[in-house]
Amino acid sequence: MTNQSFWTFIAEQQEKLGTQIIQHLGLTFLSLLLAVFVGLPLGILIARKQKISSSVLGIAGVLQTIPSIALLGFMIPVLGIGAAPAIAALLIYALLPIIRNTYTGIKGVDPAVIEAAKAMGMNKKQMLLKVELPLAMPVIIAGIRTAAVINVGVATLASFVAAGGLGEFIFGGISLNNTNMILAGAIPAALLAIILDQMIALLQRSGYQKFRKLWYIVPLVLVIVGAAYWLTTGSENKLKAGFTPEFMGRQDGDLGLRSVYGLNAHPKVVNDAVMYKAAYENKLDLISGYSTDGRIKAFDLYVLEDDKKIFPPYFAAPIIKTKTLQKFPDLEKTLNLLAGQFSDAVMTDLNYRADYLHQTPEKIAKDFLLKTKLYKISRQGNAGTVRIGSKIFGEQYILTEIYKMLIEGYTDYKVETKTGLGGTKICFDALLNDGIDFYPEYTGTGLLVLLKPTEQTIHTVTQSPEKTYRYVSEEFQKQYGIQWLQPLGFNNSYALMMRKKQAAELHIKNISDLKKYLDSE
Repeated sequence: MTNQSFWTFIAEQQEKLGTQIIQHLGLTFLSLLLAVFVGLPLGILIARKQKISSSVLGIAGVLQTIPSIALLGFMIPVLGIGAAPAIAALLIYALLPIIRNTYTGIKGVDPAVIEAAKAMGMNKKQMLLKVELPLAMPVIIAGIRTAAVINVGVATLASFVAAGGLGEFIFGGISLNNTNMILAGAIPAALLAIILDQMIALLQRSGYQKFRKLWYIVPLVLVIVGAAYWLTTGSENKLKAGFTPEFMGRQDGDLGLRSVYGLNAHPKVVNDAVMYKAAYENKLDLISGYSTDGRIKAFDLYVLEDDKKIFPPYFAAPIIKTKTLQKFPDLEKTLNLLAGQFSDAVMTDLNYRADYLHQTPEKIAKDFLLKTKLYKISRQGNAGTVRIGSKIFGEQYILTEIYKMLIEGYTDYKVETKTGLGGTKICFDALLNDGIDFYPEYTGTGLLVLLKPTEQTIHTVTQSPEKTYRYVSEEFQKQYGIQWLQPLGFNNSYALMMRKKQAAELHIKNISDLKKYLDSE
């Protein structure tokens, strides 16, 4: 398949890119304005009351150190998904530079000037508005500039909670091994940060009097930006849909739904980690997922029948370079001990134990190996270190831990795990660049995301899981010098899901029923 140029991609996706830029600006401006409304008074307060300054700055500093993904995770149980948790997280990140610079700017005013103002009979309010703030304004605006640049960068993570923005392209590109898509999100985000920084710098040089006049138009700006954001994120369907970035860009995903079923669900892009729970809590009505996911059972979801067969089943198997198998002679035989050991039901149960019962991957792995009579105590060998990678979802963590115990029990190799590497692109690049030695992959992902053959080839080789496996095995060996070892035994495919009760109430059993429901008035 011919590689698409960056500018061709931009031309094709210009409407979507424009929407994401508006959403990104909306999130950034709304959170920044709220941060100014909160941080400026707090900075003034602690400049007046020295005793609480250390505590306030300390709390703001601690909040700033919380990893952004973790902060969004903390927000979801309280605020759900969408704009609210994203704006709240961005507000928190913007507070520290604004509070600190306001405090520093006011405390940095020359005491002689303060004394002169007092001698002229000014009260505290007059001194603040006519002396301290005008003199402190360059320092305060420098803090706002810092906060603005931080927010533009962190706002890319808003797509994690279905709030939109340029993160949709970035994370979609990582999942789909699409460099053009990553650049289409990253370059505008960088340009927005530079432009916003320079605009605020211009304001910084304009002086305090012009800055004061802007307070009269701030509410208007807030209304316009907010309206633009809500217009671009509003759903046009009866059902609220949320799909993962990878599902959005695959033929056995949203592209197939549109071309085969004629179904446009107007989905929000949402991270797999929060998608299932969002459906359970009525924040989403329709989600994409995996057929072996334990959260289907955990959250009482119903898998819609794929009556036109756009979600073919695929095998899971470890992929590894041929030269790595030569370096570790006992490795292939050991890894193939798991061949055929997993059925769909077994893998679903293991995922359920992780997703709902919250058992650790180590416990799940050990119990599985004991049940299949494959468990052996680690030899504590030192014949070399095998590095196993994984993507960032539960099934991969479980498989990685099973492989670790198997290798350390049956060989003299040590194992180092590099889990949570993100999407397909990161894992595969790590494998190509010898950052890891192997990781579990799926033949469908290998075919559609990594090999990207012609539509005719896809149609031919996806007629059965066995055909897909043979094709990707041959092509990976030919193109990359990478082998697919024996399949684990379970079939994994995409699926559309709804809450079981809602699907029953709406009489939706398959995807065609869903299409009819969405098309009805």
